[in-house]
Amino acid sequence: MGIVFAALGGFVLDLLLGDPAWMPHPVVLMGRCITSLEGRLRAVFPRTPRGERAGGTVLAAALPLGTLALTLLLLRLCRLLHPALELALETLWCWQALAARGLAAESRRVFQALERGTLEEARKSVGRIVGRDTAALSPQGVIRAAVETVAENFSDGVAAPMVYMLLGGAPLALCCKAVNTMDSMVGYRNERYLHFGRRAAKLDDLVNLLPSRLAALLLILAAGLTGEDLRGAWRIWRRDRFCHASPNSAQTESAMAGALGIRLGGPASYFGQVHDKPAIGDSLREPEPRDILRANRMLYAASALCLILLCGLRVIIVKGV
Repeated sequence: MGIVFAALGGFVLDLLLGDPAWMPHPVVLMGRCITSLEGRLRAVFPRTPRGERAGGTVLAAALPLGTLALTLLLLRLCRLLHPALELALETLWCWQALAARGLAAESRRVFQALERGTLEEARKSVGRIVGRDTAALSPQGVIRAAVETVAENFSDGVAAPMVYMLLGGAPLALCCKAVNTMDSMVGYRNERYLHFGRRAAKLDDLVNLLPSRLAALLLILAAGLTGEDLRGAWRIWRRDRFCHASPNSAQTESAMAGALGIRLGGPASYFGQVHDKPAIGDSLREPEPRDILRANRMLYAASALCLILLCGLRVIIVKGV
């Protein structure tokens, strides 16, 4: 039951406090480790496609396994000192593995910039939470980008960590975060990372395969709970859930597009190069700034559903065993 208590505590702390800027975060340390390892591995392995793939494979194995081993060791040391210390540390890490409030807060800044600021401010705000180029986005493009990142990051930043958290505690949740952080830093199909980042990208696809589908179903249920179009979410998810180069990204984006009745996806620019991505959803109306708030309400509702479902399943399984 310790894992359930840690997960519940971490969820509540995330809702209340988000990600305080003053508090050291494991993802920051992971990012530094990735940068350091990349430099060392590129120096060791040949600068050929095969050599870069080999170096990238080492990185894709070393960071998650190292994260898992270190966190398990620290929790074991805390347990030797006092079980309450172990629970406190695991609760802290569960909190840091989740990102619901932070995601909602950042996307809300985009809404506020659109409502009371300038388009340039809105572009800068959305640029903090998306990987695409934002300098030329229209107001509707800014809204779509914000809504898309709420949908996609519900899977990556809430549902997936929570799944692994309830399976193996904070160590497995942070292992999931390590994989996601690697993908966000080196999982690009550009000249620098096409080969080096391939294993990290594939591992991220695998780790998020089941959580992304669970996240989509939870968003569909959340649409009904928050007054959005549940039937539309189900219909568009069934139709468009594979309309993306990634096997996972369109799962939640399609559910969100159907719930709101807007079109997401479409061409987007990354590092100055336009990628012709397929459209997701039907354009029943033009996106409006309040769609960001609607997406956030669905995010919170789906997060609560995810916690209730997974905690309930873990309690049933543990008691059954």
